[in-house]
Amino acid sequence: MANLEKLNGRFGIEGHLRFISGPGGMPVAEINNELGQASIALQGAHVLDYQAKGGKPIIWMSDEAKYAPGKSLRGGVPICWPWFGPHASDSSLPGHGPARTVDWKPVFSKALKDGRTKLSFELVQSEKVRELCAHALRVQLHVTVGKSLLLSLETANLGETTYTLGEALHTYFMVGDVRQVKVEGLEGCTYIDKMDGGARKKQDGPVTIGAEADRIYLGTPNCCEIIDPVMDRIIRICCEGSASVVVWNPWVETAAKMGDLGADGYLRMLCVETANAADDVVQLEPTETHCMVTEYCSRPL
Repeated sequence: MANLEKLNGRFGIEGHLRFISGPGGMPVAEINNELGQASIALQGAHVLDYQAKGGKPIIWMSDEAKYAPGKSLRGGVPICWPWFGPHASDSSLPGHGPARTVDWKPVFSKALKDGRTKLSFELVQSEKVRELCAHALRVQLHVTVGKSLLLSLETANLGETTYTLGEALHTYFMVGDVRQVKVEGLEGCTYIDKMDGGARKKQDGPVTIGAEADRIYLGTPNCCEIIDPVMDRIIRICCEGSASVVVWNPWVETAAKMGDLGADGYLRMLCVETANAADDVVQLEPTETHCMVTEYCSRPL
């Protein structure tokens, strides 16, 4: 368990950042400045919520999420790293890698001159992490909170051989009614439809959700938008260093089996994930560092 007094003494910033005991006693960093607010659990460097001041929450977190050591949290921004989905060669390894269920440590904090707050985390290289991923990697998440939420996932290859890196920021966005939203900006992109045996299809028009959806869009543009008439807003997602977008919603039957999504929770969330997955994994050379950056903001319709 992290020592909150030490964390606040080293990284806390009056009027910007403090560390508290969160749900289930989980250590949480709270950022609250004049531009926006967010909270991030140290387990998984997991963003739990974010909203600009005067705005509506952008990130959705399940009311029935289970806050327990070593368990993934339902909602927020889970980090899939250093692979996305099942491991390519060892099915015994955890799906989406170990990053979202292990401890991260703060390594840097700063109140920026423009009023934003930056907090950086590094994954703790525990014996468990080394067992799951023997390759020498260093990964940090840089979180900058202001009128937008800026996330940068930075991976350095400290080993002597090339590493095939898969990753995603598995963000759950809050929506008014997923049946009424559409995602614009992916028109014409090829996607892998995991609900149709991995068939490759081309997106025709905006993405809409009327059934369970699990798609990896390939070679995607730098920006896309969630158009939400119920919440009367547009969520804009812009990224760098990523070439994939994953769109996921479990719908009725799968949501009921999950046990931690909550009643009708699937209607109030949509995952639109900044990623490097499938064809778009990164070949990370020795001594090379790769950054995947995404930024979220919203505006009225």
